Amino acid sequence: MGKVLKGLEIDKSDLEKINQYTRRSFTADEVYSFSVVLCDNDVDRDNERFTVESLFALEKLFLGKTGIFDHNPKAENQSARIYDCFVEAVSTRKTATGDDYFRLVAKAYIPKCKSNEDLILAIDSGILKEVSIGCAVSEKECSICGKPEGECHHIKGKTYGNEKCFYLLLNPTDAYEWSFVAIPAQKQAGVIKRFNNYKEKFMYEKEVNEILKSLKDNTASADEIIKNMDEVVLNKSQSERLLGIVKALHREAQWGRKYKDDLSQKFMKLSAIVQPEVSSETAKSLTEKLSVEQLKEFISAYEKKADKIIPIKPQLYAVQQDNKSRENKAFEI
Repeated sequence: MGKVLKGLEIDKSDLEKINQYTRRSFTADEVYSFSVVLCDNDVDRDNERFTVESLFALEKLFLGKTGIFDHNPKAENQSARIYDCFVEAVSTRKTATGDDYFRLVAKAYIPKCKSNEDLILAIDSGILKEVSIGCAVSEKECSICGKPEGECHHIKGKTYGNEKCFYLLLNPTDAYEWSFVAIPAQKQAGVIKRFNNYKEKFMYEKEVNEILKSLKDNTASADEIIKNMDEVVLNKSQSERLLGIVKALHREAQWGRKYKDDLSQKFMKLSAIVQPEVSSETAKSLTEKLSVEQLKEFISAYEKKADKIIPIKPQLYAVQQDNKSRENKAFEI
């Protein structure tokens, strides 16, 4: 549940799995092993949750991943490594949504040596207990309507009827690391999630540059690399990351086009009021040449002119005026 469970007795099977990640064969006396819950399928503090299918995908992705501190990816922060990982059903628990509870459990090892004595003691004493993971998912889905994040009006954390909105985390594409932390994001299984839609914190250009630089191993810009590159060879992880970026950019481009279309429609309606001599075809062709900011400027100016041409009056204004004229008839001279 986002925490270290207990130290483990290392059997022959554990040792075989551990030695798949070591440069020489270690004995059971040379390594310390412990189990840890990485994440679960319950709703977390960010109002997000992994599906059970996502947990099974992460089960494979987290094998061999290193444990660090506070998600700081420095080499000196590496403290442990996962050698086994599995999804576990907990029959005595339910999630906040009433579903069966599942959690992702990992087994990790630390070499026994002088420099690791304090670390092992901190784990055994319960000082180092909470953990959090760093991973990537390619989709987030609204729990209320099932649409992808950003394509509906629902806001995670808000309640609609009797349902609280949260996002389902779907299709994990990569697992980066797991960390000992003080305050995890999940209530029971702290998770720092990296989404391929990469929302506010993710920088598309930087990520693309990193992928391209890793291919050419130089410090040229993305444009320069692409210009001088006959073909691009990506590994699976890079392909998935790049595909996530393309999908996110495509979705944001659709939002931008929709916003500009709405502004264009408003511009054309106002143009018909303030410039009736200009044909709708001419107005439409003009909107295609104007930027969003220019459209907004025209709309602001047109609205002021339209108010003078068609002043806003209460619906019952004419009736009220007629009634007043009748009431005053008795005093007419």
